[in-house]
Amino acid sequence: MKNTNSARQDNKAANILGLLCVFCWLVSIPLFASDITIIPGHSDNNSQNVEIEQPAISIIIDDLGYTKSRDARALKLPGNITYSFLPHTPYARELAIQAHRLNKEVMLHQPMEALSHKKLGPGGLTAEMTRNQYIAQLESNLESVPYAVGINNHMGSLLTQFPGQMRWVMKELAKHSNLYFVDSYTTATSIGQKTARENWVPTIRRDVFLDTDRDPGKIRKNFRRLIKKAKTTGIALAIGHPYPETMAILEKELPKLSEKGIKLLPVSELLATRTNRVSTWRASLSP
Repeated sequence: MKNTNSARQDNKAANILGLLCVFCWLVSIPLFASDITIIPGHSDNNSQNVEIEQPAISIIIDDLGYTKSRDARALKLPGNITYSFLPHTPYARELAIQAHRLNKEVMLHQPMEALSHKKLGPGGLTAEMTRNQYIAQLESNLESVPYAVGINNHMGSLLTQFPGQMRWVMKELAKHSNLYFVDSYTTATSIGQKTARENWVPTIRRDVFLDTDRDPGKIRKNFRRLIKKAKTTGIALAIGHPYPETMAILEKELPKLSEKGIKLLPVSELLATRTNRVSTWRASLSP
């Protein structure tokens, strides 16, 4: 009898341990994980059929704030474009207010130290600064860009690899309940997203740069890449700049998105869409 009771207890313990393992695995999936790919129409033997809404994209136009006439053209782009302004630049405040009045989403384009050590301009964060300097600089930068609801890094191929400094950034962003972080992903070794998730800051990573080369043919090719990725994975995020070549192509292509079955969303809504899809995916794992 003792042996039987012992076996039952062992089996019970093993079952509890197994359930705990499954629970821990589910909890460990980051709420804002970009590496979870939701494929429209995909299902398997362990999940229910999940209806995915139409593919969605976001486009950030950054490096704004220095040239009023150039940046004003960018603000006239049709649809839910998101605009990211460099802090303490001559026209950042004025144009951020104008963008907000046009119901466009506004971000802070935060300068961060690059491997090339290029000049950062006003408001930059470097590896040598103290935590108190980070806090003061970020607060000042956010104050200089009214209505900002998120930030993305300007350059940053060096700083986004530093755990301590990126933790300071995310802890400061976490104090603001409405701020998200977009990793511009200027280096494949960036820990920006990882650090944001660790500090419960909503985050997403750039998928496509539209205009690292300003050749119109290459910009069109990158725009097609953006659309293809959205149709494959459900969502995609691009970053571009207010170059005349980029503006001309976007002015032509953005009005065609609806006929291609693509939604253009501000970044905050793209984040919400991805979070909802991850939640749906998790629910589909339940028996």
